[in-house]
Amino acid sequence: MVLFVLTLLGIASACVKPPGVTSAAINNGANRPDADAPAPPPDDPISQFVRRIHEDRRGHMWLGTNGDGVARWNGEALEYFSLAQGFSGVAVRAIVEGADGSVWFGTEGGLTKFDGASFTNYTVRDGLVSDDVWCLAFDRRGELWVGTLQGVCRFDGARFTPFELPEAEPDPMVGVTSARMVRSITEDRAGRLWFGTNGGAYVYDGKLLRNYNEADGLSNDNVNSIVEDRNGRFWFATHHNGVCYLDGETFTAVTDADGVEGTEVWDLFMDRAGEIWFPVENSGLYRFNGKTFQRYREAEGLTSNAIQCTHQGRDGRLWFGGHRGLFRLEGEAIVAVTRVGPWR
Repeated sequence: MVLFVLTLLGIASACVKPPGVTSAAINNGANRPDADAPAPPPDDPISQFVRRIHEDRRGHMWLGTNGDGVARWNGEALEYFSLAQGFSGVAVRAIVEGADGSVWFGTEGGLTKFDGASFTNYTVRDGLVSDDVWCLAFDRRGELWVGTLQGVCRFDGARFTPFELPEAEPDPMVGVTSARMVRSITEDRAGRLWFGTNGGAYVYDGKLLRNYNEADGLSNDNVNSIVEDRNGRFWFATHHNGVCYLDGETFTAVTDADGVEGTEVWDLFMDRAGEIWFPVENSGLYRFNGKTFQRYREAEGLTSNAIQCTHQGRDGRLWFGGHRGLFRLEGEAIVAVTRVGPWR
């Protein structure tokens, strides 16, 4: 409480100031947008682009957008938080939840923690390797790994420690790129950490760092997402050559012959039934049940050809975010979710 008050008063001291800058608490309507601003039509999409979804332990649904900050469905109303409310940025690339229930966000303006009442922002001034954050992951020890435009660091709650990965050739065909960019971090069941980069996938077992790339059979060196399935296989979403999976030491590409079209894949997700979901740009959303691939397109209600994320809520319902906002699965159909729902 004392530190929070000191931060609000703008009092800085090297011996008492914690990392990050804490915003005002978002209570009593402090999080509301400008009251004089015209209200958008209720049937408008939540945002033109929803790129990350997370339901926290309180049952609140957080929706990271690509220009409107973060939106939260609190069970009764949809709220928006952006720069004016003390949030770090307008483009949200990652959302994860800590063991204590805190929710963390990676944005173009840094790293933000929400403790249930207020936001705390962390930037390069606090030790972050870059303010341009693209991915987040907690490991089993509770340390937060942060992937950015300029590499990786880990945060133990007190300080940021850089983690060195080899540089790779920047990819000019991708909108945002650098020699050190990390787009994906995940921990496998063995406790190893996987990193998706421009130079393929890296896996770190706590001692050794190994690289998998096109020479090993990886579909493409620009890796956007990595997930481990129930059989211990590792799936890779690549930017220029679709999806492949690693079984032992053998890569297998998912191709047109499997019923999957397209090459640009941004995300992979495994649901509680063990099924793998991934979107392909301009091709639709795919679901792998362990044997076959099923595609969802406009005929199934999907009005976006640029889905970028999948999330499963506590009730088992599947949600999808991307261009044109938020969607959810109802039986075998996909329905659009606007500012007024449907939420339940």
